[in-house]
Amino acid sequence: MGRSTRLLALLQALRGRRRPVTAATLARGLEVSERTIYRDLSELAAQGAPIQGEAGVGYILGPGLFLPPLMLTEDETEAVLLGLRYVDQRGDDVLTKAAEGVRAKITAVLSREMQAAADMPLSMPGPGGKGFPENRVPLALLRSAIRMQKRLAIEYVDEQDRRTRRIVWPIQLGFMDNGRVLTARCELREAFRFFRTDRILSAELRDRYPARRADLLRNFQAQLRDEAASSRHS
Repeated sequence: MGRSTRLLALLQALRGRRRPVTAATLARGLEVSERTIYRDLSELAAQGAPIQGEAGVGYILGPGLFLPPLMLTEDETEAVLLGLRYVDQRGDDVLTKAAEGVRAKITAVLSREMQAAADMPLSMPGPGGKGFPENRVPLALLRSAIRMQKRLAIEYVDEQDRRTRRIVWPIQLGFMDNGRVLTARCELREAFRFFRTDRILSAELRDRYPARRADLLRNFQAQLRDEAASSRHS
């Protein structure tokens, strides 16, 4: 294993752990000496990696923006480019622009052979939708509410053209073939609900909701699993 490859492998090993790991454990995993691990940890730290810890206690990768050059396999590159094509079809303007930037960064560092493969992909997403209904409320506002974990006061119209006013706790945006949905906990129904973004007539940011978004997402996923299990047994 070359040094650059070993440094990336060490960084990946640290990324996959939530608790400190000793140099001895890292050395066994990478099949090198502990002395090599200590030297590589010092090198990564010098390059800006937020490595925390000490000998005898263990090391962990702290929060930070450190991102080394990506080294992707052929299959990994194909998977990423497939995902970016899907975003081109179904994402909004913000995500489509972001996908374009990511694709340019990836293709710029590919070999000539890999660039040719990217131009003739093995995989493509299915046909795109026929266009998305126009949103009255900008998706940027919904994203802000999700990121800041704030309540939204919305006016919503359903398929029967019935209007309701609700307070919701937004946790996720979904991009479907022919529409986009906001996943949120509805205070009126005391449950998670999907709201078509084109049927949200107005939205106003309120105070922070009394829960962690991560916990709400876990509860929502548990609800989906329970519903799936019930449908299988019915």
